[in-house]
Amino acid sequence: MKSAVRSWVRQRPKAAVAGAAAVGAVGVAVALVATLSGGGGGGGSVGSGQQDDAAARSSATPTSRAPGVKTAPTPTPSPTVTETKGPIGDGSTAYTGPQPHQPKPEKLKPGEKPPQFVVFSWDGALENDDHLFSRFRELAKENNANMTFFLSGIYLVPDTKRSLYHPPRHAAGASAIDFPTDAHIKETLEQLRLAWQDGDEIGTHFNGHFCAPDAGGGGTWSTADWREEIAQAYSFVEHWKTNTGFTDLPPLPFDYGRELVGGRAPCLEGQKNLLPAAKALGWRYDASSPGDFQLWPARLGGVWNFPLELMPYPGKDFQVLSMDFNFLYNQSGGEQTQGDPAKFGDWERETRQGYLNGFERVYNGNRAPLFIGNHFETWNGGIYMQAIEDVVKDVCHRDGVRCVSFKELSDWLDVQDPAVLAKLRDLDPSESPDWTTFLSKNPDE
Repeated sequence: MKSAVRSWVRQRPKAAVAGAAAVGAVGVAVALVATLSGGGGGGGSVGSGQQDDAAARSSATPTSRAPGVKTAPTPTPSPTVTETKGPIGDGSTAYTGPQPHQPKPEKLKPGEKPPQFVVFSWDGALENDDHLFSRFRELAKENNANMTFFLSGIYLVPDTKRSLYHPPRHAAGASAIDFPTDAHIKETLEQLRLAWQDGDEIGTHFNGHFCAPDAGGGGTWSTADWREEIAQAYSFVEHWKTNTGFTDLPPLPFDYGRELVGGRAPCLEGQKNLLPAAKALGWRYDASSPGDFQLWPARLGGVWNFPLELMPYPGKDFQVLSMDFNFLYNQSGGEQTQGDPAKFGDWERETRQGYLNGFERVYNGNRAPLFIGNHFETWNGGIYMQAIEDVVKDVCHRDGVRCVSFKELSDWLDVQDPAVLAKLRDLDPSESPDWTTFLSKNPDE
């Protein structure tokens, strides 16, 4: 007989999920706040009026279209695997061999306690004036961690070339986030090179960050729309030299067709129609699910499903999603990104403890991977960035903990016995069995 927690997970009443911030609030609001890491100097968000203006200013018709893709203005990328080292295409990328600093996945032995995986992931992956990309890339390196950086493709497209982007169901050049400055493109390229060489994953956050049905967001897109969006995400990485004219810069040291194996949709919208496109491309996982309890992952639509997770909110009788925005939502009251400075210290401690609550529950329980999602932002004086830094420095050094990327977690899951994973999935988050007998030689026992 399963515990009350299992019953709660199965039913998941919406009112109990996130207290003051219902799960649905994530998809509605992240579109606004994610733009704080946009180009143009790391300034404010793009409101609806600015978005409409962006569409009006960029109605130019592109001079070429991709064969087989109705609206993409750049050549459709082919996510094929290269074996010969050297530049690819226009030299924007190059195959330099297997990625360094990748752990070898090993199958659990009978009676072995599973590792405690923790995945820190970042939506947007722009190096702007706040230098948060470099800050957390270096933090990962210093703390024996690999992270996942989800790159928004338009962060490699100059504002003067915005009409190259043809978002599904929007005018050419429209975007809900800012296009970057030339300086920020160059700085972002440098961080992408270093991150991959450090062992971090470069995933995708797609391109224009459209959210909400009335704004033509990803939740309204068809699978064909997602294929079109993905084709451009590949192409903006594979043709940044052509699009920017920065031909004197070195290539990114990876074949994006090989390296890109998953992403997170803006505002966690549209996973149902995204999954068939992801599977057709051979992607390994998707991190676009809007939230679930801390259980071992399962495949959904043929790929590993890595949702944000519900964690005990400190001092409250509800759960909070494992993302910076959801702490902001509960603390500042909705979408207010700069609340009362007198409360910043308490909110920072509360956020740090919230992540640690989620970590401790599974570390001392079912050992399900902990997924933490973030944006490069300075909300409430940067307290969420400091809270995450503190958590990285704490948990990544604990016994049995592996701070890995989503790609590395996929590698590990792929080599496990399916029957063992099924048994792990049947554990409640705080349920800690006798591991020496629970994962016996015969997982069906």
